[in-house]
Amino acid sequence: MVVSAPDRTSIGTDARGSYWITTFGCQMNKADSERMAGILEAMGYREASAELEADLVLYNTCTIRDNAEQKVYSYLGRQAQRKRTNPNLTLVVAGCVAQQEGESLLRRVPELDLVMGPQHANRLETLLQQVDSGQQVVATEEHHILEDITTARRDSRICGWVNVIYGCNERCTYCVVPSVRGKEQSRLPEAIKLEMEGLAAQGYKEITLLGQNIDAYGRDLPGITPEGRRQHTLTDLLHQVHDVEGIERIRFATSHPRYFTERLIDACADLPKLCEHFHIPFQSGDNDLLRAMARGYTVERYRRIIDRIRERMPDAALSADVIVAFPGETDAQYRRTLELVESIGFDQVNTAAYSPRPNTPAATWDNQLPEAVKVERLRELNALVERTARTRNARYTGRVEEVLAEGINPKDPHQLMGRTRTNRLTFFSATGPDGHNWNPGDLVRVTIDAVRSFSLSATPLPVAEQR
Repeated sequence: MVVSAPDRTSIGTDARGSYWITTFGCQMNKADSERMAGILEAMGYREASAELEADLVLYNTCTIRDNAEQKVYSYLGRQAQRKRTNPNLTLVVAGCVAQQEGESLLRRVPELDLVMGPQHANRLETLLQQVDSGQQVVATEEHHILEDITTARRDSRICGWVNVIYGCNERCTYCVVPSVRGKEQSRLPEAIKLEMEGLAAQGYKEITLLGQNIDAYGRDLPGITPEGRRQHTLTDLLHQVHDVEGIERIRFATSHPRYFTERLIDACADLPKLCEHFHIPFQSGDNDLLRAMARGYTVERYRRIIDRIRERMPDAALSADVIVAFPGETDAQYRRTLELVESIGFDQVNTAAYSPRPNTPAATWDNQLPEAVKVERLRELNALVERTARTRNARYTGRVEEVLAEGINPKDPHQLMGRTRTNRLTFFSATGPDGHNWNPGDLVRVTIDAVRSFSLSATPLPVAEQR
């Protein structure tokens, strides 16, 4: 949709100026931001040194939680003030809040130039051309995502994200994602592999395959195997991309228990580049609540997945998402969630108190819980998660682990920081005991010296003891 814009002097392509992107939310949003930064730089923009100095400001938004959404409006208020004295400032809201609010965002913040949903990230240049012609643009209509040939400006030169499936077909009663990110659209495996090969040629060592519901990959692609199963699944994709030369590690996120198969687990155990870390949200430890959430699995099914992972990969790290104080959640149901967290022993759990989201069934229910209950349950759960993480981390003490050095520790320039195969953040000296200097991008075997709830400290082994 295009509407007339307020008086605005367009910016020519020979004077693009600087840009600033602020990203809220999930890895999918971060990957979209990298891609949009690549588009802007290809158009001639340069990254600004500060948000309030940029000629183009883009907020890539998240609507999963109300506090993230409200923070966007706070940021927009500052930029709207700038726009009143600098009409050449280009102001863009992208992502899920943009998709959810659409034209109403223009009414609330009339200084906006462009409102664009996640499905339109690859069309940023075309949409900005409309803005430069003096229009206010709202791009939230359903859009088939064409194969992405843009070059992402990636925040890391070591680890890269590669989208493999866009959108989500699930209908969880608390979640706004399907209405803001659209239907599932899987990329062809050949295109995914080609992108990974390009990243390997640039020196990237680790790839995380991304999807809002990644183990649903391939459901929308044609083809049936002689065995009668779908030709394209996440398991098949992992086999197809595993041999990309130069890529040392492969991860994927986010998984849905409904589609997490034994065949997928076996592939992760058998393929050497697949890291032993799994992020599988369970959301609640109570079957009645899972049914109310429309999650499509039971606690027993979730436990079987975890048991199979630990059978094939005993040291695998497990992380998850959980919601407390969902409408109607009783104390007994909440206690079952605590019991599940404690009995499984997660390495990390992302926790949240239920937040009613627009256009979701649960937001309209009359059994919402008081804020005081939400705060107390979240406090108790977070304390349990930290204790569990500390207990799980204790197993690393004194062990030798392989760490991919991702960069310099911003708090100590003499240290590198990176992650183990199990995704545990690790800090270690850039200079080994034998005087060898390690650099970002190196795979380094280290001895773990100190353990904290969510990170480790280590010392590199001498070069002679590196594999």
